[in-house]
Amino acid sequence: MKIFLVFLVLSALHVSSLAVKQSYVVYMGAHSHGPEATIEDFNRVTDNHHSFLANFLGSHEKARGAIFDSYTRVINGFAANLDKHQAEEIAKHPDVVSVFLNKGKKKHTTHSWDFLLLENNGIRSEEWAAARFGEDTIIGNLDTGVWPESESFNDIGYGPVPSRWKGSCEQYSNKTNGVHCNRKLIGARHFNKGYKSYGGNVSIAIESARDFDGHGSHTLSTAGGNFVPASINGNFLGTAKGGSPRARVASYKVCWEPIDGNECFDSDIIAAFDRAIHDGVDVLSLSLGGDPVDYFADGNAIGAFHAIQNGIVVVCSAGNSGNTPGTVTNVAPWIFTVAASTMDREFDSFVKLGNGHHFKGASLSQALPKVGPYPLISAADARAANASVHDALLCKPGTLDVKKVKGKIVACLRGVTARLDKGNVAKLAGAAGMILCNDKEDGNETIADLHVLPAVHVNYKDGSAIFNYINSTNNPVGYFTAFKASFDVKPAPYMAPFSSVGPNTVTPEILKPDITAPGVSVVAAYSQGVSPTAEPYDHRKLSFAVESGTSMSCPHISGIAGLLKTLNPSWSPAAIRSAIMTTAKTRDNTIKPMEDGDFVKATPFGYGAGHVRPNRAMDPGLVYDLTTTDYVHFLCAIGYNNTIIKTLYNGSVECSKSSSNKATLLNFNYPSITVPELSGSVTVTRTLKNVGSPGEYVARVRHPSGVAVTVNPRLLKFDKVGEEKKFTVTLTSEINKSGDYKFGELLWSDGMHNVRSPIVVASSH
Repeated sequence: MKIFLVFLVLSALHVSSLAVKQSYVVYMGAHSHGPEATIEDFNRVTDNHHSFLANFLGSHEKARGAIFDSYTRVINGFAANLDKHQAEEIAKHPDVVSVFLNKGKKKHTTHSWDFLLLENNGIRSEEWAAARFGEDTIIGNLDTGVWPESESFNDIGYGPVPSRWKGSCEQYSNKTNGVHCNRKLIGARHFNKGYKSYGGNVSIAIESARDFDGHGSHTLSTAGGNFVPASINGNFLGTAKGGSPRARVASYKVCWEPIDGNECFDSDIIAAFDRAIHDGVDVLSLSLGGDPVDYFADGNAIGAFHAIQNGIVVVCSAGNSGNTPGTVTNVAPWIFTVAASTMDREFDSFVKLGNGHHFKGASLSQALPKVGPYPLISAADARAANASVHDALLCKPGTLDVKKVKGKIVACLRGVTARLDKGNVAKLAGAAGMILCNDKEDGNETIADLHVLPAVHVNYKDGSAIFNYINSTNNPVGYFTAFKASFDVKPAPYMAPFSSVGPNTVTPEILKPDITAPGVSVVAAYSQGVSPTAEPYDHRKLSFAVESGTSMSCPHISGIAGLLKTLNPSWSPAAIRSAIMTTAKTRDNTIKPMEDGDFVKATPFGYGAGHVRPNRAMDPGLVYDLTTTDYVHFLCAIGYNNTIIKTLYNGSVECSKSSSNKATLLNFNYPSITVPELSGSVTVTRTLKNVGSPGEYVARVRHPSGVAVTVNPRLLKFDKVGEEKKFTVTLTSEINKSGDYKFGELLWSDGMHNVRSPIVVASSH
């Protein structure tokens, strides 16, 4: 009897778990609408979705109650509240590609937390940006919205909006949250049905395409913002501009206040893609992502798949999970995946002590009210009566004595609490300024923060010297200068320590990330609807802010892709990606190999093909191109059958017998060569297309350690534009046991163009 009772309880629990409703995405491939599809056609799709789901739920009424979003324009599918059993049954239907939970994603910015900040907002592409160059290119951004009043989005001097544009700005009765389009900002919409289905609450005050976070305005202006004078805290920083400064821009708001750490949900992302593709964008930029999963269980990958079929370049951030192997996200081969690296600019402030010593620190804060020495005090000496020395030294809330701190510069130790919070604690105690000193663990990493009081951040060695000086004299005094941007900093670039790294955990044969770009201390437009720190104690409003993350590197590449699209309208998304990848650099400005955040030699798992060089990309010489057929072969090779392939491509293509083998993956015409399990010898095939002048290209190889590489033929002669030539690369393992990944490169050169591809190999004997 006891066993029977337990069985009943377990069965009830099992039934209960199956009956719990959750939001799912039902993905059904592509629509077959012609170019002249109407609203009636789109409404008919929604009706068909209701009819389809009614077969599983028992009635049209239940189906209409379950579906909360329907994808009707380009992407076929819907989002609905279902229980697990219903989802499993729907997934068996031959018209369904996949059914997956409506998962959440995150924006890929570091905000004010402990990551490296040092940069130059420096894609120096002025020669590309003639007065009207690029106005026909449209860059869309999936993010937190847009602050339309920003000067980065003014339309002075712009001609009419391209006639092919089908998008618009949403209309609002509430003028405080509405977004009005112009000839620069030509589209703005918001998507949050999936967010709400997950339990998200959106107030009327912010339910619009307007940016109340700052992230969306920052990323969109980085991709396509106008030439605008930029200042922070009264310091003029120069002219801010996007990578494609004359492009038209459109905002698709998909990210909201976090729920369980998630801000942007798959169902809303797919809805935004469906609208953006229909609207007519040329480039889509997504500074957001989640864990790497199956391509057709991921909103970014699904949306990007349909975008590239429509000739749209899709650029995504690689993630901010640091240098743990396999953390890179957005790994689909049709996505252009961007890591983050530094540039040659720092924001310097100099600390001057009463003993004559001075130290360089990092700062973006306002200047001290007066020039000259201030009393200095260690936060440990300024502790409140009820605080421990340890907590006071860390400047934790409530640990500083106002009488001891007021009017002085207080030295706080980094760690445990957020850097900006320490500054606020010092300000509340009446400090004139703060010196933030690294602990031993943080070493040399210094960050230029927008503190709420005058502040400077110094490294561990210099911080120790400052504390020693304070402790060695009865009347310590000091001062720090207003920040100033310094250029030509060396070494630069190097990989940001927060930037996620490979290998690709979904398809190891595809190297990810693809490229690295400026992602550290990027100056760009910001929202006036939020403070630069987004902290409740910060009431400042800035037109420009500094952010770091692969969120910031992604739109750099989006802007460059927009320029290439303008220069070469006939180039495919794959050709544009190839041009950017094969012209990248892997050495810093000291002519040494790029390093990572720990100052160890970086690898293609960190930087992909290298750090972007936009002016080289506009004349790459040769490109590795990809067609719809190539992507079909790729999908067949990773296990998708003809039934699904026909759904994805409207029945126009299917798998061939030869495309389902492992060699197809290795022969996929990617601008990098990755062999994750080399046993003995393998030969891979690539095809190069001439997009420049006629010429002869000779192959040079840097061999991965323990791997012999043979290229055949070693010379390719191109007589005309568009001509294609095949070649093979044979890799032979020279070791007898499995090992770590080894790295090399293949370079094709005609004396003017250098077409470089990384080679990544791991033996599996």
